[in-house]
Amino acid sequence: MKLPITDQFLWDLYNLIEGIKDLQPTLSIQPITMKKAVCPDLYELRRIYEKKQRRKDFSKLVSYLKKKGWIKIKELQEKKALILTPKGKEKILKVRNKLLLSLPRNKRKDGKWIMVAFDIPEKKKIIRNYFREKLIELGFQNFQKSIWTSPFDVLKEIQEIIQNLGIEKNVKIFLIEETEI
Repeated sequence: MKLPITDQFLWDLYNLIEGIKDLQPTLSIQPITMKKAVCPDLYELRRIYEKKQRRKDFSKLVSYLKKKGWIKIKELQEKKALILTPKGKEKILKVRNKLLLSLPRNKRKDGKWIMVAFDIPEKKKIIRNYFREKLIELGFQNFQKSIWTSPFDVLKEIQEIIQNLGIEKNVKIFLIEETEI
């Protein structure tokens, strides 16, 4: 899945901060070109200009992300650091959900759908929101306010999440079959 440059940058920044993946620059060895061999000064000038242009583009990107409120720039030990804001973390969750939804999933072999209906009280709002995020990650779609459906074979995963969150009394799982009238 191709992400917009802003989403990709935020995702990479998040991964870097969280230490999820190494963002080491890839080293590429390129053979010398005829232009570089014949006009090395012109080649060097072009390389410098392209580097400045990339810096300018990066500066615009950072400025845009700051303006949107997704990052902050902070002085840390005489150096500037990029910090994700809470609004930026929300954006990252949306990007993550987009990526997770694009993953291929296996549909149930019996053709039935899993339906999850829940009524989690307001005092457990954080758990309720987390549960919704997990439903989205597993490929569920919102059918009605607290009713979610999925054609995918994720019954074991959803049962495990419900058990781990301790919301068994608040959630019902159904296997449903579509019929023609």
